[in-house]
Amino acid sequence: MFTIHHPELDEMARSLRDLHREFLAGEWDEARVAAHQARLLRQTISYVKERSPFYRARLDGAAEDDDLGSLPFTTKQDLRDAQFDMLSRPMHEAWIFYETTGTTGRATPCPRDNTDTLHNNTVLTAYYQTVFDQYGDRQVVGVSGPSELHATGDTFGDVCRNLGIAVAKMWPHSPMIGFDRALEVMRMLPVTGLFATPGMALSLAKKAREAGLDPAADFSLDVLMLTGELASPSLLAGIGALWGARAYNALYASQEASVLAASGADGGLYTAPLINHYEVIDPVTLRPARADGAGVRQGELVITNLYQGAKPLVRYRTGDMVRMHPVAPGATIPAPRVEVLGRVGDQIMLNGHAVTGYDLEDLLLRHVGGFMDYQIRLERTPLGEDRVDLMLHGASESHPGLVLAQEECREVLGTELVVSFGDPGSITSTGAMVSWKAARVVDGRGDEPARDDRESRAALALAARRG
Repeated sequence: MFTIHHPELDEMARSLRDLHREFLAGEWDEARVAAHQARLLRQTISYVKERSPFYRARLDGAAEDDDLGSLPFTTKQDLRDAQFDMLSRPMHEAWIFYETTGTTGRATPCPRDNTDTLHNNTVLTAYYQTVFDQYGDRQVVGVSGPSELHATGDTFGDVCRNLGIAVAKMWPHSPMIGFDRALEVMRMLPVTGLFATPGMALSLAKKAREAGLDPAADFSLDVLMLTGELASPSLLAGIGALWGARAYNALYASQEASVLAASGADGGLYTAPLINHYEVIDPVTLRPARADGAGVRQGELVITNLYQGAKPLVRYRTGDMVRMHPVAPGATIPAPRVEVLGRVGDQIMLNGHAVTGYDLEDLLLRHVGGFMDYQIRLERTPLGEDRVDLMLHGASESHPGLVLAQEECREVLGTELVVSFGDPGSITSTGAMVSWKAARVVDGRGDEPARDDRESRAALALAARRG
């Protein structure tokens, strides 16, 4: 409604809506996307050089038509050091203030102006319409987020409003709400969809069971929109089965870089090429990652925002390992599909085999169902070999998939898998700030031997082949 009071924003909102409708209808070919990105890249670079104290110094001497690859990267440490100097607009020109949670370092300011919000929420509205259109016109969606200074509640609430869907904002970790009241509201309304982290979805199911309720039978969830943690296909399938719903990897985003990818109806996680430019680089050499025979590139994701809001970033190294797939014919969203594999520094070596946290989780949970929580712990045997311990909470000890999981772990990773049963405890289900990025893979092996760059590159190449 705010656009009524700002005619220039009303025009922007309508234009963005129409562009994304055309894009989803398949009316954009590669050439049109490339021309769109090239034009907006020049605008972003000119904009930040003029307005951002950080980029004015960092890009001094750079011209609008310089090759993007010649420009320096922006890092998380740059954001921590620069703070408000990173911004291209003063705070009073924004409409809201957010900040990073600070779980990996000093919190950084992330204000949004109306340009930021319109660009990001238009993508989510267009992509999520393909999801929610499958579930009828009587939907009530719950929204749960990590903190009041996070964009989650505002973003998903606004997008659902765009789609004509009623919203109930719930923070179960809040002392004013709590899990019991959240579950009561979910049954009372009833809630048919839920935005939450995988950990929150599991914690709610666990609390429901403790109250004598069956998550699948006593609730009305059709769809779970999960974000905020690694979410492999196996984990999504397990959570969906627990609630009798379909679970989607709803969003890949960060507080500082905003929306980077979102789900479509077919379950894929798709990039947003109309608002971001994407690069995939080798995190060791910093050169573009090579595509395999299927056109898939694996490496660190680098993004440049294509809209000129409060804090556009240029060649921002996300620190995330991704697997980027080319546009697939017949996909719900005609954009590259992305799998988020974990942090670059969190690559795992097990008995000489390289694996990401995403792929390890997917492998171990592929044949297991019925769990309400889990944790993966890496240990070293007395003989010096690596071992994987999987603790499951709520799963049956006689589940036939456990043997298959152990066999596949030995076959794929050359590593013994030991399965135990119990509650992993607070490390996977603590309060909002931590549960947003739950620690489900814990390395208990102590200091790892140092590896040179050649060995690191070989490990990444092996992970790419296995992907």
